[in-house]
Amino acid sequence: MRFRPCIDLRGGRVVQIVGGSIRNGDVQQAVTNFETEQEPATYARLYQADRLSGGHVIALDAASHQAALSALSAFPGGMHYGGGVTPENAAQYLDAGASHVIVTSYVFRDGQINVERLRRLVTTVGAQRLVLDLSCRRQGEAFWVVTDRWQRFTTVQVNEATLAWLGTYCAEFLVHGVDVEGQRIGIDVALIEQLGGWSPLPVTYAGGARCLTDLDDVKRIGRGRVDLTIGSSLDIFGGDIPYREVVAWQRCEEA
Repeated sequence: MRFRPCIDLRGGRVVQIVGGSIRNGDVQQAVTNFETEQEPATYARLYQADRLSGGHVIALDAASHQAALSALSAFPGGMHYGGGVTPENAAQYLDAGASHVIVTSYVFRDGQINVERLRRLVTTVGAQRLVLDLSCRRQGEAFWVVTDRWQRFTTVQVNEATLAWLGTYCAEFLVHGVDVEGQRIGIDVALIEQLGGWSPLPVTYAGGARCLTDLDDVKRIGRGRVDLTIGSSLDIFGGDIPYREVVAWQRCEEA
């Protein structure tokens, strides 16, 4: 289990937002926890210096394209990229320095998985460099993948069968617990427990982390098989969790 850093971009700036607050696809109207003039590449170089690889750069809008490329170039091979990835443009992000590309909307169309598109991505990128974003919300007793800025429920349930099947097409999963994402109200225990029990691949969970002990809780609940991203709660994004203590936690894990 390890900590995975993040760089979320809107309008070319590093931000932390409440993803579930996006309405009508307008990211500008989302509840914003943090925004800075500091260059995205500055964060990427920080993660590189602290040997924190495997995190992600997410461009929330087209205006963040160049900022994303600059962050990827600042930490070559160190971060994944997500945001409008297609077979036609994936190579651009990989060439800029992304170790993997993250895909959601290209594959999930009209509420379902478009297998033809998924296979086209695998042919173009290679499963070993593809991360599938299965960010989800609870409906009843189950979690369902959501798309269109996390507002539209698909027919795809996050369960053992789905993870086993999709695991043959990619290298990792990224899963935001949308019901708690960005709210700093605590991690989604049920979702993490299921991911730890079911995922055949490395999986990164993001959503709701509010204190340093959440790292230990995710390790325990996820059986050491689920990694954690912390965004809004980190002090480098205006939160209360000291980034340096998170780095120290990671060094202890490695030891």
